[in-house]
Amino acid sequence: MERPLSPFMFPTWYRFQITSALSILHRLTGIALAVGSILLVWWLVTVAAGGELFATTHAFLISPIGLVLLFGWSVAFFYHLCNGVRHLAWDAGYGFEIRSAARSGYVVLAATVLLTAMTWLYVFLI
Repeated sequence: MERPLSPFMFPTWYRFQITSALSILHRLTGIALAVGSILLVWWLVTVAAGGELFATTHAFLISPIGLVLLFGWSVAFFYHLCNGVRHLAWDAGYGFEIRSAARSGYVVLAATVLLTAMTWLYVFLI
């Protein structure tokens, strides 16, 4: 009997699970936060240096590309934060049932959208 290799098993034998998708997304947002932190450090260096270097960096950050990067970084931040709180609840022994794990995943997604929207509304309205 020839058995299929694991990448080919997903659509046939495995069902999509929100918890596995959120776990992968948690890892990806951790990477995005690490990369985005490099941009944050660069901005802090230019603030300290001042002058033309800061003006160039500021111009990049308020450009459309810079705003997309900042928006993505803020989404990654809020998702990683909310999912981290969810993991803390798991570490305390709460929420291991399948229904509550899936439900808390949707709560994490909703909280991420809400916190990101509130932050960017504050940025653009103030």
